[in-house]
Amino acid sequence: MSVFLLATLDTKGRELAYVRDRLSEANIETTVMDTGCIGEPSGITADITREQVFEAAGTSLKEMHDKGDRGVAVTNAAEGAAAIVSEAHAQGNVDGVMAIGGSAGSTIGTAAMRALPLGVPKVMVSTLASGNVRGFVGDKDIVMVNSVVDILGLNRISRTVLAEAAWAMAGMVKFKVNTSSAEDKPLVAATMFGVTTPCVERAREVLEENGYEVLVFHATGTGGQAMETLIRDGLIIGVLDITTTELADEMVGGFLSAGPDRLTAAGKLGIPQVVSVGATDMANFHAMSSVPEPFKDRNLYKHNQHVTLMRTTAEENTRIGEAIGQKIAASTGPSAIMLPRQGVSAIDREGQPFDDPEARRALYDSIRKNCANTEVIELDNHINDAPFAEAAAQKLIELMK
Repeated sequence: MSVFLLATLDTKGRELAYVRDRLSEANIETTVMDTGCIGEPSGITADITREQVFEAAGTSLKEMHDKGDRGVAVTNAAEGAAAIVSEAHAQGNVDGVMAIGGSAGSTIGTAAMRALPLGVPKVMVSTLASGNVRGFVGDKDIVMVNSVVDILGLNRISRTVLAEAAWAMAGMVKFKVNTSSAEDKPLVAATMFGVTTPCVERAREVLEENGYEVLVFHATGTGGQAMETLIRDGLIIGVLDITTTELADEMVGGFLSAGPDRLTAAGKLGIPQVVSVGATDMANFHAMSSVPEPFKDRNLYKHNQHVTLMRTTAEENTRIGEAIGQKIAASTGPSAIMLPRQGVSAIDREGQPFDDPEARRALYDSIRKNCANTEVIELDNHINDAPFAEAAAQKLIELMK
């Protein structure tokens, strides 16, 4: 077993050697991987050479040199590093993965980390760690450490940060705790937003009373992606997908899309699922100034200074309903769709700013038109009414049994 250390050794060899030495002081074995392409490695000897990395990506170092395209080289290095680390993990040879670098090193290092399952320690020391790191972290448990100064030479700042990151990795490796218990209950996944919280809280209570453990995912893009990943990893036995707002962002152009594969994992694996339309009345943007110009005259709601919501139209709801219906129709396992007649979010009900019966009807009609033989249950409740939450939870229990 070993901690894999990744860096472009032509520019970060001395710095990675410093990290390796700190881990060695903690009696942690390491495997150094060179993900560079251009200059000659220096400061440390690679256990896995750059030639091996590019071969794992189905190409060669010479081909990368001949192309002279840095972007292509980074893409292939990321693919090769991920393949090597994934294979080593499958053989039981990976304690953790740590990488250091700028934009290229972060792209390569985190690609290797995202290839590993939840629970394998992952530390990325990056010059970009203080910004938006969603593209690097994705839906994995990656620790991003801000390098503070550029990773170019060793000085009192870089030594401090690199040592802290190395000790963090050592601690995660040495003090792993077995989180499994004989008392563990079957896992159910649920999706929630602030505007669907009462529904999910009551549904969770019902499921827990019936012997299930509920993992609640905040439907902010990465939340939906994380849930889909855990479903594909075989950890989930049932899905209560109350809050499908990420599909609205994907369709309309909001900032919280979970990508085109959202609402597909359970269906492909035959996992029982109950799906609703929580918060599909809205697309999500950041501060009011972030709303794209074509949407400036739409029905906008300032949720807080950092979040602006835009009411989806009847036409947009037709497209959202089509996506939901078709994805559930393709399910290979038991599924049901639950529709709340009185509104799909806290601000979509009578007297609230997003109340729009026409848009809801367009959404529901489109779902019914596209969901083939899926059972559709429409209740005369608001989504946050306790009877709706209880009915959804009980329906999922029925499907799981």
